[in-house]
Amino acid sequence: MIVRPHQHWFTRLFVWHGSVLSKIFTRLLLNVLLSVSVIFFLPWYERLGIKLTIAPFSILGVAIAIFLGFRNSACYARFNEARQLWGELLVASRSLARQVKTLLPDDPQAVTHLLNLQIAFAHALRLTLRRQPLTPTLRKWLTEDEIRQVNRCQSPCQQILVLMSDWLARQRAAATFSDVMYSGLNQHLNALSMVLAGCERIAGTPIPFAYSLIQHRTVYCFCILLPFALVNDLHSMTPFVSVFISYTFISLDSLAEELEEPFGTENNDLPLDALCNTLEIDMRDTDDDANKPEPLRPDRHFQLT
Repeated sequence: MIVRPHQHWFTRLFVWHGSVLSKIFTRLLLNVLLSVSVIFFLPWYERLGIKLTIAPFSILGVAIAIFLGFRNSACYARFNEARQLWGELLVASRSLARQVKTLLPDDPQAVTHLLNLQIAFAHALRLTLRRQPLTPTLRKWLTEDEIRQVNRCQSPCQQILVLMSDWLARQRAAATFSDVMYSGLNQHLNALSMVLAGCERIAGTPIPFAYSLIQHRTVYCFCILLPFALVNDLHSMTPFVSVFISYTFISLDSLAEELEEPFGTENNDLPLDALCNTLEIDMRDTDDDANKPEPLRPDRHFQLT
């Protein structure tokens, strides 16, 4: 995620990192080359007797802009929901850690075990959503036996929740918690389970492919044919106007693709590494453990992963 500080409006016009321009630059360059070719072959084009006017492109452009707006709104809703789910994960984890720390002041080893399970859950969720290997990272917080239990399950995060539930059950069996306390702590595990289900739903249910495909095709067909409609009226200005209009439509289409998958590692995706880092620091502070990681900071391009 880009966390760029406020800038003057003129400086922001030339920002490269964080924009989609780096992804679509070659496509815009092709549009410029096509526009120049259309100008060069204009006399031959006129002899064919085929003339495209701007009128149908004006109507089609308005329609494309409306549908791109709807698609970007839908994709941003997915991004926003994903951010809210990770916010709920932080709230539930902090609340569970705080209550357990208060209820078990004389058993720091048991508290540390649960806090490690919470850290492992957050990292496992991050790695699962990004389709990255789990074991090397989880070895820092889980025992080898717990890792084997996690790896043999279809949903590693669900298995870590089971381990946390087993921990609560053992404390209840030892009469450490009353039934009321157990019920309250179990509600936090239910909240983590809802976060897991929500993230899996977003990751496993993309925008319908046919809907995205028809907009993608329409945008690129529009941008390819646009120079032919502009050249009769604009002549040498055709490349400038064509690339500007194409930039608007292609960038909106590209941005929607990024927001549709909010758990990735692209510029505008959620900073899951930073969120897990924040949670780990909170758990270490709760456990009075000075061995905690440094907070993650944006890199030189103002990107936080």
